[in-house]
Parts: sequence; C-alpha cells; structure tokens
Amino acid sequence: MCCYSTEMPLTREDIERIASLGYSPDYFVEHVDGVPRLRNVEGHCVFLDPSTNKCKIYPHRPMGCRLYPLVYVPGEGVDVDPECPKAYTIDRKSVRELAPLVLRLVEMIYGSEKL
Repeated sequence: MCCYSTEMPLTREDIERIASLGYSPDYFVEHVDGVPRLRNVEGHCVFLDPSTNKCKIYPHRPMGCRLYPLVYVPGEGVDVDPECPKAYTIDRKSVRELAPLVLRLVEMIYGSEKL
C-alpha cells in the first residue's frame, strides 16, 4: 500500500489545503533534500489510520496521492509504479490521459529542469 513508508512530495497548495483543515505543517510535513514530503509515523503516512487502513484526509489528500500509482521516471516519462500492488489495474490509456497532470506535479515540486 502506498501509504506505508511513503515518500510523497507535497506542493505548496497541498500544504495549504491540509493546513486549512486545522493541521499544523509541523505535524505532517518533513523536508528531505529541500523537498516537503508527507511525514511517516510508525512506518506509515501520518494521515493513515492503521486500524482501518483509511486516509483521515482522503477528500483533501495531496495531488501525488490522487495520481498514484502513476509516477515520473526521469529519462523515461510517466509510468505505473511497479511496486504498487494494484499496478496491474491501471491501463495504458489512463497513463496517457493522466501523464500531463503527473508532469505538471513534478514541475510544481521540482521545477522544469527535472523533466
């Protein structure tokens, strides 16, 4: 499940949206190499309720969570994360249709030089 040992990067808009729910960024954001990411607690996303395996902020979750299991692979483009247990459920048409959103997300977080 993608919510365990997550390395999910966050956009400024993600942080603002989640903070508007009353969560302090200090609670859910950690910076790794200058990139804001969702914090892990006990091996899972801070917003995952391990007793139900449900996201506490699902309607407000980060864009990267919404697009997962699509990921950007440098030098290759957008593809399905093979580590995702549900990777087989994503068809190539969906990858093509959602690729522009993934690329936009990468640009928002890392800048256009990463594309």
